[in-house]
Amino acid sequence: MPLKPPSDLVDWQRLEFDSIEVNGHVQSIWTSETSCWSVPTFVQDPLLCIHGLSSGLNYGQQVFEGLKAFRHSNDDVHVFRPQAHAARFAQSASLAAIPPVPHELFMRAISMAIELNSEYVPPSSMRQAALYIRPLALASSPALNLRRATQFHFAVYVIPVAAAQKARLEGARALVVEDFDRAAPQGTGRAKIGGNYAPMTVVMERAREQQYDLTLHLDSATHTMIEEFSVSGFVGVRRDGPVTTLLVADGPTVLKSITADSLCQLASSFGWEVDRRQIQFDEVRGFHEAFAVGTAFVLTPIQSITRRSTSETIRFPGRYQDAESSYHRLCEAFKGIQTGERPDTWTWMEKVPIVV
Repeated sequence: MPLKPPSDLVDWQRLEFDSIEVNGHVQSIWTSETSCWSVPTFVQDPLLCIHGLSSGLNYGQQVFEGLKAFRHSNDDVHVFRPQAHAARFAQSASLAAIPPVPHELFMRAISMAIELNSEYVPPSSMRQAALYIRPLALASSPALNLRRATQFHFAVYVIPVAAAQKARLEGARALVVEDFDRAAPQGTGRAKIGGNYAPMTVVMERAREQQYDLTLHLDSATHTMIEEFSVSGFVGVRRDGPVTTLLVADGPTVLKSITADSLCQLASSFGWEVDRRQIQFDEVRGFHEAFAVGTAFVLTPIQSITRRSTSETIRFPGRYQDAESSYHRLCEAFKGIQTGERPDTWTWMEKVPIVV
């Protein structure tokens, strides 16, 4: 199926990270009678038909992913690291007792959703824009008792977006959340499950009212370790003379960020040290730069982190607007690969239609 050029009906210059109507979505249904997922179909409707008493709606038995596709200058469309996103989706589904979505089905559904909405892939000239891809799966059969559902929906939605957080070169202001824990020590923090995110709405709104851009969580067991921002991962940069080290917050309750993993590989190629581990909050004072990273946020520079309980604000001395900054070097390399402007050394980009 030939891909279409960008639609004239979209005001590309006013694109935001928000929902707009596209042609439709792709869906597949699993039932206990067949014990398999149906052939994916394209639905020209944004609505899912599920029971109001479904476990997905009532008990949070659902998972989701987020990845992006980019239009290159030759009008080919490429998806960034779909294999890694498929693997993370499978891990999340296993924690939520959702039947595994076969890898081939996951990839085929993504490809279908892009191909049938190809006019909504932003122009290649819009470097910060992309087609956001949202795979999700949820229990759709009714159940009052908490038990394995007899029906599940798997769907893939797409939408053209700009970056979720406008990257101000002076950096964003972050606030440490101290009255609400994001994840329990043995809980589901490492999965993309809706219940991990819904409570963040109030937390983030409250911070914005106080003129903070982002909210940062520490581990719930000791409140001494960096966990992640409410909807993105944490990455720091330390400089010790000629040695630059990229530090990525990790741990059993931290979502494995595919963006952070990509930055680690880029940093290694620059000759930097890479340290992926649990990071003590006290260590952050020695960082030169810090970022919020993720599919939606991309690479957002952090100006400062405030912790009210200690009356402390940590400010990072790095000048993000400088071409010599770690932020600039990482961002240019990362975006360059996504947009096809730089060699794809790690074969992260997969051309649509995706061959499975």
